Amino acid sequence: MPRILGVDIPKEKRIEIALTYLFGVGRTLSNKILGLAQISPDKRAKDLTDEEIARITASISKLGIKAEGDLRREISANIKRLIDIGSWRGLRHRKGLPVRGQRTRTNARTRKGSRKKGGVIIIKAAEKTDKPATTAVPKAKGGK
Repeated sequence: MPRILGVDIPKEKRIEIALTYLFGVGRTLSNKILGLAQISPDKRAKDLTDEEIARITASISKLGIKAEGDLRREISANIKRLIDIGSWRGLRHRKGLPVRGQRTRTNARTRKGSRKKGGVIIIKAAEKTDKPATTAVPKAKGGK
């Protein structure tokens, strides 16, 4: 399995598709990287030589692409900044609600998590205790 930027890319897929397993690399960027490295997009990842893998890594750094760890750190730093300044988007991130104006009355299950079980919480009574059970005295009807 070839390793690029610390990620094992699938060996049976075409290199054009296999590069999209890197965080921050899509199809367009993958084709641009392969064009710069002068590698055919139809080639399978298992057929790459060590020299070709080095060319792919060099072309990623030459294009100045932020991918994998650097990109993840930048995104989390941006979210942390929004939370710290107390912006509306930061508050939505903090509460775990949709950030981009979607409705929350229905839907939004991805951000909110599974539904809470509604209704009454039933607490099971203790099995048997040493204390005698107390009985409730019924109230008299119609009296004061």
